Amino acid sequence: MSAVGSSNPEYVVARVRARRGSLYGDEEYRKLVRMSPAEIARFMEESSYETEINALGSRHAGVDLIEYALNRNLAKQFEGILDWSEGGLYDLVARYLRKFDAWNVKTVIRGIYTDAGQEAVEVDLIRAGEFDDRRIRRLLEADSIEAVVEVLEDTIYGDPLRAAYVEYEETDTLVPLENAVDRAFYERLLANLPGDEPTRQYEAFLKAEVDFRNADNALRLARSGADIDPAAYFIEGGDLFTRDTLARLARNLDELVEYIADSQYADELGPALRELEEADSLIAFEHATDAALLAYGDRLGTIHPVSVTPVISYILAKEREVENIRAIARGKEAGLSADEIESELVIT
Repeated sequence: MSAVGSSNPEYVVARVRARRGSLYGDEEYRKLVRMSPAEIARFMEESSYETEINALGSRHAGVDLIEYALNRNLAKQFEGILDWSEGGLYDLVARYLRKFDAWNVKTVIRGIYTDAGQEAVEVDLIRAGEFDDRRIRRLLEADSIEAVVEVLEDTIYGDPLRAAYVEYEETDTLVPLENAVDRAFYERLLANLPGDEPTRQYEAFLKAEVDFRNADNALRLARSGADIDPAAYFIEGGDLFTRDTLARLARNLDELVEYIADSQYADELGPALRELEEADSLIAFEHATDAALLAYGDRLGTIHPVSVTPVISYILAKEREVENIRAIARGKEAGLSADEIESELVIT
């Protein structure tokens, strides 16, 4: 594992493609939605999750076992990719995996906001980013959002969160805090990228991710009922929106979807983008944008098959597998029907 020296995309992409072949497909998801949590765990034990299910089975059961196994396997998979990567490839992959630091920060903040217990928060953490175990433990032990800000004061999230905390106190909504975390992550992600053609294609994907994150966040803010200007939480780096355009479209899902469908993403995203036109809720819209990003990443991976893009495409696909299995397990625990659970899945 080294950020120094030449890159080795041929080797890493070959290893990643081998792993991608073991990801669950539509047939496996159809089986899982008709299983109990115990049956899901047994099914996972017969796949790439065997090690985690066996290691955790004596301490956890049911949905808890599934969730801990999913998160541990995800972290192991991504740590492996970093171990294989060298030079510039390592830097690009490491940058992207810091998204899980952002995820963990937002998860802890949400847990404090909703008075969730430490154990309930910890099960949702994904230890695949840059934060070490000590930092994660300090976040879990924080008893207030202000304490979380203090834990992160020496990271890229410190100053943005400190500024957003003032707005949080005024509005009592998490949007300022969550968007501060997202903005800090994407600003670092997009800074000083190499100028070769494969990386420019990868940058186009990252800009698409920023565009869709802006759309998701604007709609979430509008649905929150808070008297906040969506443009104030605009994430720089995308191509699709300006602050003014986003503010204008933020409160009308139909107009926003139509705007995206008429944009540069129409031809690139194909069938996945058309699902946006059928989205009748914020959750459906977010699922459709996730599917669109998966499809976009896969397409770019075929354009430059020996580059960082197929690696990032696998990371997205693996992350989506984990989210789908988690949604199935939680849906079964909540007593949802198979059709209701299937509506929660992101499948391309």
